[in-house]
Amino acid sequence: MTEVTVYVPRDSAARSVGADQVAERIAAAAGPRARVVRNGSRGLLWLEPLVEVETPAGRVAYGPVTPDDVEDLLDAGLLDGAGHRLCLGPTEEIAWLRDQTRVTFARVGVIDPLSPDDYTAHGGLAGLRRALSLAPEQVVAEVTDSGLRGRGGAGFPAGIKWKTVLGAESDLKFVCCNADEGDSGTFADRMLMEGDPFTLIEGMAIAAWATGASEGYIYIRSEYPDAVATMRAAIDAAYARGWLGKRVLDQDFTFDLFVRVGGGAYICGEETSMLESLEGKRGTVRAKPPIPALEGLFGRPTVVNNVLTLGSVPMIMADGAEAFAGLGVGRSRGTQVFQLGGNIARGGIVETAFGITLGELVEGYGGGTRSGRPVRAVQVGGPLGAYLPTSRFDLPMDYEAFAAAGAMVGHGGVVVFDDTVDMAGQARFAMEFCAAESCGKCTPCRIGAVRGVEVIDRIVAGENRSANLKVLNDLCHLMTEGSLCAMGGLTPMPVRSALTHFPGDFGATSEEERR
Repeated sequence: MTEVTVYVPRDSAARSVGADQVAERIAAAAGPRARVVRNGSRGLLWLEPLVEVETPAGRVAYGPVTPDDVEDLLDAGLLDGAGHRLCLGPTEEIAWLRDQTRVTFARVGVIDPLSPDDYTAHGGLAGLRRALSLAPEQVVAEVTDSGLRGRGGAGFPAGIKWKTVLGAESDLKFVCCNADEGDSGTFADRMLMEGDPFTLIEGMAIAAWATGASEGYIYIRSEYPDAVATMRAAIDAAYARGWLGKRVLDQDFTFDLFVRVGGGAYICGEETSMLESLEGKRGTVRAKPPIPALEGLFGRPTVVNNVLTLGSVPMIMADGAEAFAGLGVGRSRGTQVFQLGGNIARGGIVETAFGITLGELVEGYGGGTRSGRPVRAVQVGGPLGAYLPTSRFDLPMDYEAFAAAGAMVGHGGVVVFDDTVDMAGQARFAMEFCAAESCGKCTPCRIGAVRGVEVIDRIVAGENRSANLKVLNDLCHLMTEGSLCAMGGLTPMPVRSALTHFPGDFGATSEEERR
């Protein structure tokens, strides 16, 4: 009897809708006929739990599968990839997946996340092996030439940051991965850590070799217990294989890696707040200069990148800078992992080259709203990102185009709202969110957000609207220019965009709208 491999995701999103129970039912009912592998999610979240069966012609997908569907699927010939009402056909031919350009997520959903053999069989470690054959300066040059920019929000060129750390004089340097993924509508960091943790480990090892670092930390938010467990298990496996520790891959290179769990503060998504937390202090923003690349963790030179940035590095080193730079537009090179959420028919992960339009993401991949009502607004870039109307659906997803439109790509989160949304309420939420999550260190953020809530309430209530609109505009300017970090500096972005594109929700008169 030939054993058939069946894949059932162990991703948190899939588990939340019954993937564990589906896997248990398949294992119990199929017995020795099936080998159940818990893979990462392919990112088609509306079809989870998505079950895949290995056949001579490739994998065949079924979904969404409930525990009660398992017996019927097996009777219909699931293990042979037979037809069924839940059959989606060959996995790689599903349009959602077929049309993507997966780089960072190339192995997610394909491999067993905790199998080192599976990782290397699908191209893993090629980037690290090549990096170790080059001088650190050459690795930094490769990352610089690729055009890789930070995927955490600011879009700062990764190569410049690495070059600064490499050139800094110190007997101890660090690489820190900020996995405190707190933006609304974002989940790519979690999915990569749960679905392909060795990619992050490899990326951090390359960064350490390139900059002269010997110690690394992955700072993961406490709300991600599965990601924490997966990363720790993967790190243990990497040590056992000689991928971490002394003499990495039998080279004269030592790199130790640890996981630290955050305390749930949104502000720790900001790099200096994260460093404070890593040092055992309260997460508050540091003044810059000095920059972390020169004086970071415990005052030592430190590379701080997020999960998607470091997860892109292995491909850059394996395939060369030109392959990565060949994707994208303008100064936005490579791919971005866009996350579709909110009121959307088909939510999930879309990795594609920069340049795809907002409308292609929302209407093409996302299929419009889940409610079936018209889309009214889309927020891109987390809770501090701009609200964009459907008239801006032609906007290409790239850093410069969004900046010119008064918006930001950020971490790639795309949250959709239908025509029932109250945009004045959303603007108020931005100020309220900032007031709750501010570290309190600087006055514009700490006090400005509280005053912002009050002013918006007065505007909506119709109290001296023209004067209060001017006060709100002045307050936004002060917060943007005077805040110590992006928390207070970006809070005005959703407020201003809501006022600009949806003035009627604030009770604006036609005269005020013309102004």
